[in-house]
Amino acid sequence: MNHEGEAAFRTNPGGGPALAGSAAAVDEVSWLRLAESRSAANDPAGTEAALDQLLEIAPRSVRGHILKADCCARAGDDYAACLLYRKALQLGAETRLSETEAAELQRADAALTRLQAGAHAAREARLTERGLPAQSWSPRFRQALELAAGRRKLYLQEPTAFNYPGLPHVQFFDPAGFDWVPALEAAVPAIREELLAILATGTDAFRAYIQNDSGTGPLGGNKALLHNKDWSVLSLCENGWLAPDIVQRCPRTWDAVLRVPLPRIAGWGPTVVFSLLKAGAHIAPHTGMFNTRLICHLPLIVPAGCRFRVGNEIRAWEEGKLMIFDDTIEHEAWNDGPDDRVVLIFDIWRPELGEQERHELTALFSD
Repeated sequence: MNHEGEAAFRTNPGGGPALAGSAAAVDEVSWLRLAESRSAANDPAGTEAALDQLLEIAPRSVRGHILKADCCARAGDDYAACLLYRKALQLGAETRLSETEAAELQRADAALTRLQAGAHAAREARLTERGLPAQSWSPRFRQALELAAGRRKLYLQEPTAFNYPGLPHVQFFDPAGFDWVPALEAAVPAIREELLAILATGTDAFRAYIQNDSGTGPLGGNKALLHNKDWSVLSLCENGWLAPDIVQRCPRTWDAVLRVPLPRIAGWGPTVVFSLLKAGAHIAPHTGMFNTRLICHLPLIVPAGCRFRVGNEIRAWEEGKLMIFDDTIEHEAWNDGPDDRVVLIFDIWRPELGEQERHELTALFSD
């Protein structure tokens, strides 16, 4: 920065006309160096004024946002500091950074974590004083506070093929809200018996779940599972096409799933499969294609060490206990157990869709 600009800055530490008048002739690096020198000189007003000029001409400056956040944190404005640290982290994720910048970004992340933890503790104390201790919080209220505290990431629907608007972003649905679930779970012993009879003859009839890399399926980070039977399926029905030989071998299974609200759409649905995940296998994060349906897992064989994540919630499968989830929210699965895991997977209509909408979607998707 030239001496005239420095002099103008010193006579206008709040960023008045003289400072603004010199801004056009000063580059991003010069404003950053001036901000750093003002900070080293313990001049908060001068530091902020230089940073304001920096961010005016370089609104995507990662370092500028971090230093401005530091200023706000020192001044006790934790809210503004959090906003600026978050912005720095967002910009940093979109920018190629030097080692120094990457280290600064890590420092910003740690600072944000500390501020959010402090804010959460203050909220919890205030609520406790008002007769609402943490153990009494309702689930959605707790989730909101955990999102605010950075303890949860906000996961939304990300369908890869078709996005139907206005549907709530729910990771796991409560099976108690579906009146057909008790009858299905009651059929688990019969379903498992049919599955075990098939497995007794081997798994040759199972095929690798991921068959192609078309860009429309659940490949994501699962390239290692392409044509790999670590994750395999045996279909009773796939995209609306029956597998008569398997249905004939599993009549009670087929009868049980016919009693649930399957989307019956020619060439599209339903899909009903036994899904086998081998011991030691991992299905990497991915999202499904259509948010007009929900996916159901009916666990049949679940060794210890199996778990399943949807969004920011991880659950263990429990044999005989149905899971219902939105597969257009990022999800992944692990089998860290000693044996293979098998669940029955099928899709159902989303309960929020009315009869007319289901009719319209059926007309749209049918072959």
